[in-house]
Amino acid sequence: MGHHHHNHHAHHIENINRAFIWGIGLNLAFVIVEAGAGLFLNSLALLSDAGHNLSDVVSLILALLAYRLMKVKASVNYTYGYKKSTILVSLLNAIILLVAVGVIFAESIEKLKNPQPIEGDTIAWVAGIGIFINAFTAWLFFKDRKHDLNIKGAYLHMAADTLVSIGVLFSGIIIQHTHWYIIDPIIGIIVAFVILISTWNLLHDSLRLSLDGVPVGIDPEQIKSLLLKDDRVKEIHHLHIWAISTTQNALTAHIVIDSFSDSQDLKNQIKEALKKANIQHATLEMELPEEHCEENCC
Repeated sequence: MGHHHHNHHAHHIENINRAFIWGIGLNLAFVIVEAGAGLFLNSLALLSDAGHNLSDVVSLILALLAYRLMKVKASVNYTYGYKKSTILVSLLNAIILLVAVGVIFAESIEKLKNPQPIEGDTIAWVAGIGIFINAFTAWLFFKDRKHDLNIKGAYLHMAADTLVSIGVLFSGIIIQHTHWYIIDPIIGIIVAFVILISTWNLLHDSLRLSLDGVPVGIDPEQIKSLLLKDDRVKEIHHLHIWAISTTQNALTAHIVIDSFSDSQDLKNQIKEALKKANIQHATLEMELPEEHCEENCC
């Protein structure tokens, strides 16, 4: 059983690594083509999309780096290894996206004031390729997005990009038929909003983890009642829940019990229950009621 599970896990890691490599390669190639076309055609829709795709490539590289760093063994000074780097990277990713949004907004406002003529059909073509590449990359991360905030981040970027490329495609078609060049910056602004909305959650979640808050998706009250379910547990205090990485959570608690006779068994049972609740590392301190009374006046 153990061996089979290990194989499955190794396969899973291989898949994620492959998804990252493909995602980075395809998107980087596309950014080069798109930026070239954007400069040549003087299209804001293309340039803003290329800039955004470039920020995606950077964030994919960062996410891959964090994913690799997570596997590094703990050392004397880094007792958790480098697992927290995954949290810092998802925070950085959110910030990079916000900067991209700011740039696109500024440029679009500028173009609204004086619209420039642009080639509609070329824009439509480049955007069409973009839809394909972004959708494919999003699909690569789709399976694993639930397990890890970084992979969820990568998936969100790619999904948002697919929408953006669809927007650019429409703007190209509309411009070709009507010559309403103002569509270009308007699409740019819509693009920025889409990115902003998808980034907001990523920013919130990663900020919360950076501050050692309780990870989104874990309810402290629920965890407390889970611990109190066992009759042997009289009281709980100093309950802390935080994230070690974007995939692993930790908990410490002081647990008041009547006697130490079966505390070992209780501890094991609690740890099993917590694993099911997505808390992999629990440190529990067992206390007798009188011990507890000395530090907290009864």
